[in-house]
Amino acid sequence: MTNILISGASIAGTTLAYWLREYGFTPTVVERANEVREGGYKVDIRGAALDVVERMGLLEHIRSLRTDVRTGSVVDGAGRQVASMDGDSFGGRVHQDAELHRGDLTRLLHEATSGVEYLFGDSIASIDGTQVTFDSGLVRHFDLVVGADGLHSNTRALAFGPEDRYVRDMGYNVSIFSVPNHLGLDREELTYVGPGRTALLYSTRQDAGAKAMFLWQSDDKARERAEQQRILAEAYTGSGWEVPRLLEGMADAPDFYYDSLSQVRMDSWHAGRVALIGDAAYCASPASGQGTSLALVGAYVLAGELKRAAGDHTAAFPAYEARMRPFVEANQALGTGNIKRMVMATPFQVRMSMIMLRVVNLLPGKDRIMAKVVEPIHRAATAIDLPSY
Repeated sequence: MTNILISGASIAGTTLAYWLREYGFTPTVVERANEVREGGYKVDIRGAALDVVERMGLLEHIRSLRTDVRTGSVVDGAGRQVASMDGDSFGGRVHQDAELHRGDLTRLLHEATSGVEYLFGDSIASIDGTQVTFDSGLVRHFDLVVGADGLHSNTRALAFGPEDRYVRDMGYNVSIFSVPNHLGLDREELTYVGPGRTALLYSTRQDAGAKAMFLWQSDDKARERAEQQRILAEAYTGSGWEVPRLLEGMADAPDFYYDSLSQVRMDSWHAGRVALIGDAAYCASPASGQGTSLALVGAYVLAGELKRAAGDHTAAFPAYEARMRPFVEANQALGTGNIKRMVMATPFQVRMSMIMLRVVNLLPGKDRIMAKVVEPIHRAATAIDLPSY
């Protein structure tokens, strides 16, 4: 029986643990945090990923956890509504796509892996063949190791080399944090667009508060929270709408998140007995809207190829990569294209975009127009045929 260590109790990591156990392997998950990470922003499950969660028997439960965002609107600096549409169209969701909180999905997947060994509060320090040494000093032997530990993957650094070889900065930063729902939003999303910077605020069915999200062009990088908040505040100096008030909330936010928008580009996602999945291998950035779906599908395919190869990683790892790479490339291309529409570079682009949105909002066929706009998202989300392993 193949013993497989998974680094990261992420969506990718817990999904992989589920399928490995289903196929008769023995997974162990190590997670740096002391418990499953709660909270987080809202995420989408689209296309092929819906098939994965349906095969896990989780689709109906996921639907019961949907955010139920009803409307999405674009506002100008004075707070006037420029355009409005239903929440699914605004979020690029079609057919049966589902949106829910990341923390709800992570918790659901963790519950589905009840009985799997989890090592919380620890991390991999070194990998030497089948021997793994942990930061805690624990030494264990595993047949295979899979890194599912995100954009800044420790496993990738240990097995493949420094982060700067693979992480490609897209020239934008992102910050998300909880704020009071001072506008009294009820399952609504509001977006304000300025030159080189976008801000949005949303409320969901399960949350009495709200989440603020900021996307802006920037080459400034920072690790310390105080420096990150200084950079964010300076980037939005002079912004209209509710931006100043939203920024006031970041100092006390318990879930303040800040990072660069980046993609991971690698020639290979496996080296010896180590493989990577999810953001660790092929982060497409939040701009793609497909990170969660890539994680779910990648975990399913890797586990399935290991089953098909009876645990022989020399056959399974290349097969996993061959099946996944076209899907990954389609969704990474989606991310690089989307960000240019999400963050307008110049005041002229902002003005023209607002004019177009006002015009489209008045047209009787605006729903059909929006369907064409979101079609590339659906096409990328379904750009893989999932085998039944």
